[in-house]
Amino acid sequence: MSSRTATLGRARWRDYYELTKPRVVMLMILTSVIGMLLAVPAAPPLDILVLGNLGIALCAGSAAAVNHLVDRHVDIRMARTSQRPVARGRIEPQKALLFALLLGCAGMSILLAFVNSLTAWLTLFSLLGYAVVYTLFLKRATPQNIVIGGIAGAAPPLLGWTAVTGELHGHGLLLMLIIFAWTPPHFWALAVHRREEYAKADIPMLPVTHGVAYTKLHILLYTFILLAVSLLPFATAMLGWLYLLGAVTLGLGFVYWAVEMLRDKNPDAGMETFKYSIIYLMSLFCIMLLDHYLVAV
Repeated sequence: MSSRTATLGRARWRDYYELTKPRVVMLMILTSVIGMLLAVPAAPPLDILVLGNLGIALCAGSAAAVNHLVDRHVDIRMARTSQRPVARGRIEPQKALLFALLLGCAGMSILLAFVNSLTAWLTLFSLLGYAVVYTLFLKRATPQNIVIGGIAGAAPPLLGWTAVTGELHGHGLLLMLIIFAWTPPHFWALAVHRREEYAKADIPMLPVTHGVAYTKLHILLYTFILLAVSLLPFATAMLGWLYLLGAVTLGLGFVYWAVEMLRDKNPDAGMETFKYSIIYLMSLFCIMLLDHYLVAV
């Protein structure tokens, strides 16, 4: 009996952990950390580095939990999300809401008490933008949901920047712009692969409302936009030649996969493009960091 109880306890802990979408939050925190490091010539204060990212992560986890809660009836109809804890009933909706509120309040308290109010309020706007504006309204209202809603998801590097400096800066906004341009081709590649599931769930993703060919063309066009935007840190003298080399190489790789999708010869091109997009973003931001400390003055 005690063994069974222990097993249930571990499962419950994992369910709440899953509620925060840890992989997504980890990618967000990577860009937040790098935003902090790029904001100063040397290293940011350790307390800001630790507490700032903890606060941002808690708020991001809160928004993710709300997404699980709101989308529970949709998640159960899609293979990719059908095993989520709220959709399956392993976590009751009321408990999921309470968990989200606790995470959000804890994150905001940390940011207000130990970081600065600008970062706290920007983080709150980002949380509400994803959890309320995108999840409750845009996702079900327009095929441009991921474009408009991408503003909230693009905020972490700007939040990292403001956590260290306490002010908005063009370079921090530029980091946000890169993720904003990256989001549509990243997510639409997955949407193409999962088109039938989105159609079954009545979610108006672009490949459902406008067709796969139309979406693939727009993935390619947005990838060119992303490539152009990714060169701006070099053009504005924010970063140097090492970043330029990395941005061009990674960007051309993204263009290659977008063209592969458009050619329609590889049935797995959608998922391959989606996977590459994650590698692209992680690599691009890591190269920013290398350039910042090794090359840029």
